[in-house]
Amino acid sequence: MSRPREQALDGLAQAIAEQIEQARGRVQQAVNSAMVQGYWEVGRLIVEHEQQGQSRAEYGRQQLQSLSQQLTSRLGKGFDVTNLRHMRRFYQAFPIRDALRPELSWTHYRTLLRLENPAARSWYTQEAINQSWSARALERQIGTLYYERLLASQNKALVQQEADQLTQPLAETALQQFLLELGKGFAFVERQQRIRFDDEDFYIDLVFYNFKLKCFLLVDLKLGKLRHQDIGQMDTYVRLYDEQRKGDDDNPTIGLVLCSEKSEAVVKYSVLADKKQLFAAKYLPYLPSEEELKRELERERARAMAQLSQSFEQEDSNE
Repeated sequence: MSRPREQALDGLAQAIAEQIEQARGRVQQAVNSAMVQGYWEVGRLIVEHEQQGQSRAEYGRQQLQSLSQQLTSRLGKGFDVTNLRHMRRFYQAFPIRDALRPELSWTHYRTLLRLENPAARSWYTQEAINQSWSARALERQIGTLYYERLLASQNKALVQQEADQLTQPLAETALQQFLLELGKGFAFVERQQRIRFDDEDFYIDLVFYNFKLKCFLLVDLKLGKLRHQDIGQMDTYVRLYDEQRKGDDDNPTIGLVLCSEKSEAVVKYSVLADKKQLFAAKYLPYLPSEEELKRELERERARAMAQLSQSFEQEDSNE
Protein backbone atom coordinates (compact mmCIF):
# COMPACT_ATOMS: atom_id res chain seq x y z
CA MET A 1 0.00 0.00 0.00
CA SER A 2 1.40 3.42 -0.94
CA ARG A 3 2.36 5.94 1.71
CA PRO A 4 -0.41 8.46 0.77
CA ARG A 5 -3.01 5.71 0.99
CA GLU A 6 -1.64 4.62 4.38
CA GLN A 7 -1.85 8.19 5.65
CA ALA A 8 -5.40 8.53 4.36
CA LEU A 9 -6.35 5.28 6.10
CA ASP A 10 -4.70 6.44 9.32
CA GLY A 11 -6.72 9.64 9.13
CA LEU A 12 -9.92 7.69 8.58
CA ALA A 13 -9.15 5.41 11.54
CA GLN A 14 -8.44 8.43 13.74
CA ALA A 15 -11.70 10.12 12.74
CA ILE A 16 -13.70 6.95 13.40
CA ALA A 17 -11.99 6.41 16.77
CA GLU A 18 -12.81 9.98 17.83
CA GLN A 19 -16.45 9.54 16.88
CA ILE A 20 -16.73 6.26 18.79
CA GLU A 21 -15.03 7.74 21.88
CA GLN A 22 -17.40 10.71 21.82
CA ALA A 23 -20.39 8.38 21.45
CA ARG A 24 -19.19 6.24 24.35
CA GLY A 25 -18.81 9.37 26.46
CA ARG A 26 -22.37 10.45 25.66
CA VAL A 27 -23.65 6.96 26.48
CA GLN A 28 -21.79 6.93 29.81
CA GLN A 29 -23.16 10.37 30.72
CA ALA A 30 -26.67 9.23 29.76
CA VAL A 31 -26.28 6.11 31.93
CA ASN A 32 -25.01 8.16 34.89
CA SER A 33 -27.84 10.67 34.48
CA ALA A 34 -30.45 7.90 34.28
CA MET A 35 -29.03 6.29 37.43
CA VAL A 36 -29.17 9.60 39.31
CA GLN A 37 -32.77 10.15 38.20
CA GLY A 38 -33.67 6.59 39.20
CA TYR A 39 -32.16 6.94 42.67
CA TRP A 40 -34.01 10.24 43.12
CA GLU A 41 -37.27 8.44 42.30
CA VAL A 42 -36.47 5.69 44.80
CA GLY A 43 -35.94 8.35 47.47
CA ARG A 44 -39.22 10.02 46.55
CA LEU A 45 -41.16 6.77 46.81
CA ILE A 46 -39.64 5.98 50.21
CA VAL A 47 -40.42 9.46 51.58
CA GLU A 48 -43.98 9.36 50.25
CA HIS A 49 -44.47 5.92 51.82
CA GLU A 50 -43.16 7.33 55.11
CA GLN A 51 -45.75 10.07 55.00
CA GLN A 52 -48.71 7.71 54.70
CA GLY A 53 -49.64 7.82 58.35
CA GLN A 54 -46.27 6.64 59.70
CA SER A 55 -43.84 8.64 61.75
CA ARG A 56 -40.18 8.70 60.86
CA ALA A 57 -39.42 6.67 64.00
CA GLU A 58 -41.84 3.95 62.95
CA TYR A 59 -40.28 3.84 59.49
CA GLY A 60 -37.02 2.70 60.92
CA ARG A 61 -34.31 0.22 60.18
CA GLN A 62 -36.59 -2.82 60.29
CA GLN A 63 -38.77 -1.63 57.41
CA LEU A 64 -35.80 -0.40 55.38
CA GLN A 65 -34.14 -3.77 55.99
CA SER A 66 -37.22 -5.57 54.69
CA LEU A 67 -37.39 -3.27 51.67
CA SER A 68 -33.68 -3.81 51.04
CA GLN A 69 -34.10 -7.59 51.05
CA GLN A 70 -36.97 -7.45 48.58
CA LEU A 71 -35.17 -5.08 46.21
CA THR A 72 -31.93 -7.09 46.39
CA SER A 73 -33.76 -10.31 45.50
CA ARG A 74 -35.41 -8.61 42.52
CA LEU A 75 -32.67 -6.26 41.31
CA GLY A 76 -29.36 -7.51 42.72
CA LYS A 77 -26.73 -5.52 44.62
CA GLY A 78 -26.84 -1.80 45.34
CA PHE A 79 -29.93 -1.60 47.54
CA ASP A 80 -28.65 -2.21 51.05
CA VAL A 81 -30.04 -0.16 53.93
CA THR A 82 -27.23 2.41 53.75
CA ASN A 83 -27.81 3.07 50.05
CA LEU A 84 -31.57 3.34 50.56
CA ARG A 85 -30.94 5.95 53.24
CA HIS A 86 -28.70 7.83 50.80
CA MET A 87 -31.50 7.81 48.22
CA ARG A 88 -34.06 9.03 50.72
CA ARG A 89 -31.70 11.80 51.82
CA PHE A 90 -30.98 12.61 48.15
CA TYR A 91 -34.66 13.33 47.47
CA GLN A 92 -34.96 15.41 50.63
CA ALA A 93 -31.85 17.49 49.86
CA PHE A 94 -32.65 17.94 46.14
CA PRO A 95 -36.47 17.94 46.00
CA ILE A 96 -36.80 19.39 42.47
CA ARG A 97 -36.14 16.70 39.90
CA ASP A 98 -35.69 19.13 37.01
CA ALA A 99 -32.87 20.81 38.95
CA LEU A 100 -30.71 17.65 38.89
CA ARG A 101 -27.65 18.20 36.70
CA PRO A 102 -26.37 15.66 34.17
CA GLU A 103 -22.79 16.83 34.79
CA LEU A 104 -22.89 15.32 38.30
CA SER A 105 -22.71 11.59 38.95
CA TRP A 106 -24.28 9.69 41.83
CA THR A 107 -20.87 9.79 43.54
CA HIS A 108 -20.92 13.61 43.31
CA TYR A 109 -24.38 13.77 44.84
CA ARG A 110 -23.55 11.27 47.56
CA THR A 111 -20.57 13.43 48.54
CA LEU A 112 -22.76 16.55 48.60
CA LEU A 113 -25.22 14.79 50.92
CA ARG A 114 -22.64 14.89 53.71
CA LEU A 115 -23.12 18.66 53.91
CA GLU A 116 -25.74 19.71 56.43
CA ASN A 117 -25.64 23.40 55.46
CA PRO A 118 -27.98 23.92 52.44
CA ALA A 119 -26.11 27.07 51.37
CA ALA A 120 -22.77 25.23 51.38
CA ARG A 121 -24.32 22.31 49.50
CA SER A 122 -25.72 24.65 46.85
CA TRP A 123 -22.37 26.45 46.48
CA TYR A 124 -20.33 23.25 46.15
CA THR A 125 -22.88 21.88 43.66
CA GLN A 126 -22.54 24.93 41.42
CA GLU A 127 -18.75 25.03 41.71
CA ALA A 128 -18.49 21.32 40.84
CA ILE A 129 -20.43 22.06 37.66
CA ASN A 130 -18.61 25.29 36.79
CA GLN A 131 -15.13 23.91 37.48
CA SER A 132 -15.80 20.41 36.11
CA TRP A 133 -14.62 18.86 39.37
CA SER A 134 -14.40 15.10 39.51
CA ALA A 135 -16.10 13.46 42.49
CA ARG A 136 -12.68 13.10 44.12
CA ALA A 137 -11.86 16.79 43.52
CA LEU A 138 -15.21 17.75 45.06
CA GLU A 139 -14.45 15.61 48.11
CA ARG A 140 -11.09 17.30 48.50
CA GLN A 141 -12.55 20.79 48.24
CA ILE A 142 -15.12 19.95 50.91
CA GLY A 143 -12.35 18.45 53.05
CA THR A 144 -10.45 21.77 52.99
CA LEU A 145 -13.60 23.66 54.07
CA TYR A 146 -13.16 25.78 50.95
CA TYR A 147 -16.59 27.43 51.14
CA GLU A 148 -16.41 28.13 54.85
CA ARG A 149 -12.95 29.68 54.60
CA LEU A 150 -14.00 31.85 51.68
CA LEU A 151 -16.82 33.27 53.79
CA ALA A 152 -14.54 33.91 56.77
CA SER A 153 -11.56 35.35 54.91
CA GLN A 154 -11.05 38.91 53.72
CA ASN A 155 -8.41 37.68 51.28
CA LYS A 156 -10.46 35.57 48.86
CA ALA A 157 -7.56 35.17 46.43
CA LEU A 158 -5.35 33.65 49.13
CA VAL A 159 -8.01 31.08 50.05
CA GLN A 160 -8.60 30.22 46.40
CA GLN A 161 -4.91 29.73 45.67
CA GLU A 162 -4.41 27.69 48.85
CA ALA A 163 -7.38 25.50 47.89
CA ASP A 164 -5.95 24.97 44.41
CA GLN A 165 -2.56 24.12 45.92
CA LEU A 166 -3.83 21.70 48.55
CA THR A 167 -6.43 19.98 46.41
CA GLN A 168 -3.98 19.00 43.75
CA PRO A 169 -3.41 15.26 44.07
CA LEU A 170 -1.92 15.56 47.54
CA ALA A 171 1.84 15.14 47.24
CA GLU A 172 1.23 12.48 44.58
CA THR A 173 4.34 13.25 42.56
CA ALA A 174 6.55 13.41 45.66
CA LEU A 175 5.11 10.19 47.05
CA GLN A 176 5.50 8.44 43.70
CA GLN A 177 9.15 9.50 43.52
CA PHE A 178 9.73 8.51 47.15
CA LEU A 179 8.47 4.96 46.62
CA LEU A 180 10.39 4.49 43.39
CA GLU A 181 13.62 5.70 44.97
CA LEU A 182 13.38 3.15 47.78
CA GLY A 183 14.72 0.52 45.41
CA LYS A 184 12.49 -2.19 46.84
CA GLY A 185 10.76 -3.32 43.67
CA PHE A 186 8.09 -0.63 43.19
CA ALA A 187 6.83 0.28 39.73
CA PHE A 188 4.26 2.99 39.08
CA VAL A 189 1.08 1.73 37.37
CA GLU A 190 -1.49 4.53 37.12
CA ARG A 191 -2.91 7.67 38.71
CA GLN A 192 -6.68 7.96 39.30
CA GLN A 193 -7.32 4.38 38.17
CA ARG A 194 -11.00 3.54 37.84
CA ILE A 195 -12.67 0.44 39.25
CA ARG A 196 -16.38 -0.22 38.93
CA PHE A 197 -18.88 -1.81 41.30
CA ASP A 198 -22.69 -1.86 41.24
CA ASP A 199 -22.83 0.69 38.39
CA GLU A 200 -20.67 3.12 40.36
CA ASP A 201 -17.15 4.29 39.53
CA PHE A 202 -14.42 4.56 42.16
CA TYR A 203 -11.04 6.21 41.51
CA ILE A 204 -7.83 5.13 43.25
CA ASP A 205 -5.34 7.98 43.62
CA LEU A 206 -2.17 5.97 42.96
CA VAL A 207 -1.54 2.35 42.00
CA PHE A 208 1.88 0.67 42.23
CA TYR A 209 3.08 -2.86 41.60
CA ASN A 210 5.87 -4.42 43.64
CA PHE A 211 7.80 -7.00 41.64
CA LYS A 212 9.50 -8.50 44.68
CA LEU A 213 6.25 -9.02 46.55
CA LYS A 214 4.26 -9.69 43.36
CA CYS A 215 1.34 -7.58 44.54
CA PHE A 216 -0.42 -4.28 43.89
CA LEU A 217 -0.27 -1.34 46.31
CA LEU A 218 -3.25 1.03 46.26
CA VAL A 219 -2.78 4.53 47.71
CA ASP A 220 -5.62 6.83 48.76
CA LEU A 221 -4.81 10.42 49.72
CA LYS A 222 -7.10 12.32 52.08
CA LEU A 223 -7.38 15.88 53.35
CA GLY A 224 -8.64 16.66 56.84
CA LYS A 225 -9.15 14.26 59.70
CA LEU A 226 -8.85 10.54 58.96
CA ARG A 227 -12.21 8.85 59.50
CA HIS A 228 -13.05 5.24 60.23
CA GLN A 229 -14.96 5.23 56.92
CA ASP A 230 -11.75 6.05 55.03
CA ILE A 231 -10.16 2.78 56.17
CA GLY A 232 -13.36 0.92 55.35
CA GLN A 233 -13.38 2.47 51.90
CA MET A 234 -9.82 1.29 51.28
CA ASP A 235 -10.78 -2.21 52.43
CA THR A 236 -13.48 -2.09 49.74
CA TYR A 237 -10.95 -0.97 47.12
CA VAL A 238 -8.60 -3.82 48.08
CA ARG A 239 -11.38 -6.39 47.88
CA LEU A 240 -12.60 -5.09 44.50
CA TYR A 241 -9.04 -4.95 43.15
CA ASP A 242 -8.39 -8.55 44.14
CA GLU A 243 -11.60 -9.55 42.38
CA GLN A 244 -11.18 -7.46 39.22
CA ARG A 245 -7.48 -6.82 38.58
CA LYS A 246 -5.25 -9.22 40.52
CA GLY A 247 -3.73 -12.02 38.45
CA ASP A 248 -3.83 -15.66 39.51
CA ASP A 249 -0.11 -15.59 40.34
CA ASP A 250 -0.27 -12.25 42.19
CA ASN A 251 -0.27 -12.00 45.96
CA PRO A 252 -3.11 -10.19 47.78
CA THR A 253 -3.40 -6.44 47.25
CA ILE A 254 -2.31 -3.94 49.92
CA GLY A 255 -4.01 -0.62 50.67
CA LEU A 256 -2.40 2.53 52.01
CA VAL A 257 -4.29 5.58 53.30
CA LEU A 258 -2.41 8.84 53.80
CA CYS A 259 -4.11 11.77 55.50
CA SER A 260 -2.74 15.30 55.72
CA GLU A 261 -4.06 17.10 58.78
CA LYS A 262 -3.00 20.59 59.83
CA SER A 263 -1.19 19.29 62.92
CA GLU A 264 0.37 16.12 61.55
CA ALA A 265 0.09 13.46 58.89
CA VAL A 266 -1.62 10.11 59.51
CA VAL A 267 -0.62 6.95 57.64
CA LYS A 268 -2.38 3.58 57.81
CA TYR A 269 -1.87 0.36 55.88
CA SER A 270 -5.11 -1.43 55.06
CA VAL A 271 -5.03 -5.21 54.85
CA LEU A 272 -8.01 -7.56 54.86
CA ALA A 273 -8.34 -9.52 58.10
CA ASP A 274 -7.43 -12.89 56.63
CA LYS A 275 -4.23 -11.46 55.08
CA LYS A 276 -2.72 -9.81 58.18
CA GLN A 277 -0.32 -12.66 58.93
CA LEU A 278 1.01 -12.63 55.35
CA PHE A 279 1.39 -8.86 55.55
CA ALA A 280 3.43 -8.99 58.76
CA ALA A 281 5.62 -11.92 57.73
CA LYS A 282 6.38 -11.20 54.05
CA TYR A 283 5.29 -7.69 53.08
CA LEU A 284 6.71 -5.43 55.76
CA PRO A 285 10.44 -5.90 54.88
CA TYR A 286 9.76 -4.46 51.40
CA LEU A 287 7.40 -1.65 52.39
CA PRO A 288 8.23 1.76 53.84
CA SER A 289 7.10 1.98 57.45
CA GLU A 290 4.12 4.11 58.39
CA GLU A 291 6.56 6.41 60.22
CA GLU A 292 8.73 6.86 57.09
CA LEU A 293 5.69 7.70 55.00
CA LYS A 294 4.38 10.07 57.66
CA ARG A 295 7.67 12.01 57.68
CA GLU A 296 7.67 12.21 53.88
CA LEU A 297 4.08 13.48 53.82
CA GLU A 298 4.81 16.13 56.45
CA ARG A 299 7.91 17.28 54.56
CA GLU A 300 5.92 17.62 51.36
CA ARG A 301 3.14 19.55 53.09
CA ALA A 302 5.66 21.92 54.68
CA ARG A 303 7.33 22.43 51.29
CA ALA A 304 3.99 23.19 49.59
CA MET A 305 2.96 25.64 52.30
CA ALA A 306 6.37 27.37 52.17
CA GLN A 307 6.01 27.81 48.41
CA LEU A 308 2.52 29.19 48.89
CA SER A 309 3.69 31.63 51.57
CA GLN A 310 6.61 32.75 49.42
CA SER A 311 4.36 33.41 46.43
CA PHE A 312 2.10 35.67 48.52
CA GLU A 313 5.01 37.51 50.10
CA GLN A 314 6.28 38.22 46.59
CA GLU A 315 2.81 39.34 45.51
CA ASP A 316 2.54 41.71 48.48
CA SER A 317 5.96 43.24 47.78
CA ASN A 318 4.95 43.95 44.19
CA GLU A 319 1.82 45.89 45.17
